Amino acid sequence: MSIFEMYLKLGISHITDLKGYDHILFLLTLCAVYTVSEWRRVLILITAFTIGHTSTLVLATFNIIRIDSGLIEFLIPLTIFITAISNILLKTENVSLRFHIFKYITAMFFGLIHGFGFSNYLRSLLLQEENLALPLFSFNLGIEIGQILIIIGIFLLAVIFIRFLKMAQRDWSLILSGMGLGVSIILMLERNPFILK
Repeated sequence: MSIFEMYLKLGISHITDLKGYDHILFLLTLCAVYTVSEWRRVLILITAFTIGHTSTLVLATFNIIRIDSGLIEFLIPLTIFITAISNILLKTENVSLRFHIFKYITAMFFGLIHGFGFSNYLRSLLLQEENLALPLFSFNLGIEIGQILIIIGIFLLAVIFIRFLKMAQRDWSLILSGMGLGVSIILMLERNPFILK
């Protein structure tokens, strides 16, 4: 197996691994307000998230920026919490361009945070590699492929619940956002670096 293939598979498995469900939950919450017909907007949204996490993935892997991993582990569920709240507070299914722009900007910013989470895992793998560029590129590409697979899964579930079981889009969005909100609160309490344990 080539270096490219190995790190590509590691990237896919890292983002799709249910043990790291916080990243999956973020994607679920991020896309909750979108319908399948809005796949282009979701693609832009995921691209914004990618720009963010690719930036910090590179900077943190090359030790240009270091942030305490405990703080990052707390901030990741905070991104889920904020995204879920913004979805729940949205009063209508016909969202404005301003809301979409807000989603793109927050997705990019939150991508910066998630990139640090990815980098902690990747840095430990790269210790034995002489050239970091190819593994870094293929790992990041793997994460992207994994994200696309997750989004496809979310949209398939949306089709089942909305088109076949006749659930309202707003109800679907509230269920996904409510799940994200509940789990993120639990994770923030468990990972809070400001509480003495």
